[in-house]
Amino acid sequence: MELLLLDAIFGSVGEAIIKVLLNALALMAGAHLLKGVDIEDFSRALIVAVALSFLNATLGSFLQWITTPLRFLTLGLFTFVVNAALLLLAAHFLKGFKIRDFLSAFILAILMAVFTTVLYGIFL
Repeated sequence: MELLLLDAIFGSVGEAIIKVLLNALALMAGAHLLKGVDIEDFSRALIVAVALSFLNATLGSFLQWITTPLRFLTLGLFTFVVNAALLLLAAHFLKGFKIRDFLSAFILAILMAVFTTVLYGIFL
């Protein structure tokens, strides 16, 4: 019984680690494709992915709740605006991660959504 519980705990932690790694990979790919986004290296992308996970879990959830009417009216597309704002916030506070303007952050949010969907489909 205890082994099943430990397996369930470590299984979810392992899945969370894989998600952070895949998000960092998607972030690096998006930064490579966009001229307005700059990330120093993959270790910096991992730090940014962890920071984005915390931002999405706290401030992102609150912003998604507040903007529910806008997301409803835009059929969910306003979610990219919230994600772009969180990316800009992370770029403001983290060294080695720079985003030039809001349009670059918005396109990065869209690219990350596409890349993570594909990567999650492959690896999870």
